[in-house]
Amino acid sequence: MSGNTAAAVDYTEMAAAIRALSMDAVEKAKSGHPGMPMGMADVATVLFTQFLKFDAGDPTWPDRDRFVLSAGHGSMLIYSLGYLLGYDGMSLEEIKNFRQLGSKTAGHPEYGHAPAVETTTGPLGQGLGNAVGMAIAEAHLNARFGEPLVDHHTYVVAGDGCLMEGLSQEAISLAGHLKLRKLIVLWDDNNISIDGPVSLSDSTNQLERFGASGWATVRVDGHDPEAIAAAIEQAKISDKPTLIACRTQIGFGAPTKSGKAAAHGAPLGAEEIAGARKALDWPHAPFEIPENILSAWRGAGARGRPDREAWEQRYKADAKCEAFRRALSGDYAGVLAPAIHDYKNTLVAEPKKVATRKASELTLEVINGVIDETIGGSADLTGSNNTKTKSLDILNPENYAGRYIYYGIREHGMAAAMNGMALHGGVVPYGGTFMVFTDYCRPSIRLAALMGLRVVYVMTHDSIGLGEDGPTHQPVEHLAALRAIPNLNVFRPCDAVETAECWEMALKNIATPSVIALTRQGLEPTRLQTNDENLSGRGAYIVADDEDYDATIIATGSEVEIAMAARAALAGDGVKARVVSAPSFQLFSMQAESYRLEIIGDKPRVGIEAGIRQGWDQFLRLKDSFIGMTGFGASAPATDLYKHFGITADAVVAEVKRLID
Repeated sequence: MSGNTAAAVDYTEMAAAIRALSMDAVEKAKSGHPGMPMGMADVATVLFTQFLKFDAGDPTWPDRDRFVLSAGHGSMLIYSLGYLLGYDGMSLEEIKNFRQLGSKTAGHPEYGHAPAVETTTGPLGQGLGNAVGMAIAEAHLNARFGEPLVDHHTYVVAGDGCLMEGLSQEAISLAGHLKLRKLIVLWDDNNISIDGPVSLSDSTNQLERFGASGWATVRVDGHDPEAIAAAIEQAKISDKPTLIACRTQIGFGAPTKSGKAAAHGAPLGAEEIAGARKALDWPHAPFEIPENILSAWRGAGARGRPDREAWEQRYKADAKCEAFRRALSGDYAGVLAPAIHDYKNTLVAEPKKVATRKASELTLEVINGVIDETIGGSADLTGSNNTKTKSLDILNPENYAGRYIYYGIREHGMAAAMNGMALHGGVVPYGGTFMVFTDYCRPSIRLAALMGLRVVYVMTHDSIGLGEDGPTHQPVEHLAALRAIPNLNVFRPCDAVETAECWEMALKNIATPSVIALTRQGLEPTRLQTNDENLSGRGAYIVADDEDYDATIIATGSEVEIAMAARAALAGDGVKARVVSAPSFQLFSMQAESYRLEIIGDKPRVGIEAGIRQGWDQFLRLKDSFIGMTGFGASAPATDLYKHFGITADAVVAEVKRLID
């Protein structure tokens, strides 16, 4: 889509409207970042009036181009555009309430809060990583459903900081490798960081770096609309992703602060703004947009309506429209629940000792067979994470219809891309690595939780049970650290049945990401009876019990079999123990208080987990006991490590007896 709808109004006036709103909103809020939106106003004006395929009247049009403001600190750029283009819900009053409690115009763009915001950005580089995922989703859905239904671009505005972040290299090298030709990055090349000139800290030739990663590159004057337009036109026909380096002046128009770090992250001040109004030939009062300029912008916001209406007609007539609708809906309860129910029955009928990472693979065989939208992957650990099932072809430049991605050793890039895929819609991403490397993924996991995205992180080798690789690879604090993230479900199943149930819950919760922590070592089956209910969905439940029990043993994952062994040993000594499996602390905390008290009871309690105690307070009182880790692990076979660190049935037996004496 191209063709300038703003010919009746001087182009510089339209860009000046963005600059004025940005500096006025920051000034009124007494905080914010005016420099980037003022510097990139020309680029944004060209993009939104001539190229971006969208309809402000229907922000969720599936075949719209995606616009990602990776440099999220410049949020007034997208808020100004939202108001000027006529997005419902982005009023002038919202602009005036920039950065205020309850407003849609948060300091950094938040997905779901403000129209036209495709992803939450602010942590630099995340938006770029998300955009790679969006482009992957577009390429995949285009291959699956065809160009009449899916044919759009992903545009990114990124700053110097985005490109300095290590995540950017993971993202751009993956995009180049996959030849994501519909991905276009508009780099705000203003040579300024918070500390001062970029040259203080970086001398990278970004065009050469992107070129080496398989991108097309071009440099333009970011204040020359014709040059910007020509570069975008060329990028749209490239067979590679494209970086357009837009040389801009931060705080464009500010008489003494433009081109300087002073324009970056603070209000310009009344005197500077007065000077900017004069330099920009903008004599209007704060927040005042002349009717002719606003009308031109509103026309740009509506110019995509004919294309959107034509797409709707194609959609209705397309033989794949129902499958496309189902893919976008993301609701799989109707097919998932019966499939998992039947699979659990087969597991109970033929119980086997199996590592939960293998149990996860077997469950995925079922899931990937009934849900066509799953796209799996691994950060170079496919054989260890067990994330590739037999039915999945490889997604690559020769086959975007594939459903498995080799992410390479790019844990952070993988997590950020999966967020972008989930945001795009039409696909359900899951990806694996070792549990200890959630540290490399954590910023993206946190943002998935903040945005409420269904992304599944398959994290194997979840404790000292991985053995000989030693403490560098043995997670001890990671379960606690992940459980501390709001709106993140952390599952740690104890056997194949629980693994299937945890996967069902992960896919059922559309607005919550999930970590599934899985073992390297084989585990004895605990669930030996059929049950129609997904017990793991309760977060914790009783797996073994006695009337008039003396103590409760609560465990997760691989330690449930230790709890069961301790229970058997205690029974031989005449002590009755209840065993509770707690695969999800988060889901248990959401249950009614009556249920929680019923499960954990009022008798002495012992918790067992091959990790640190932090986070166990919802199960254990000060007078109760915890058996787990207090420091880092060591390199040795798993059985030796459990004995060395005292995580054994004998230790549990001793603690129970001590507590009930």
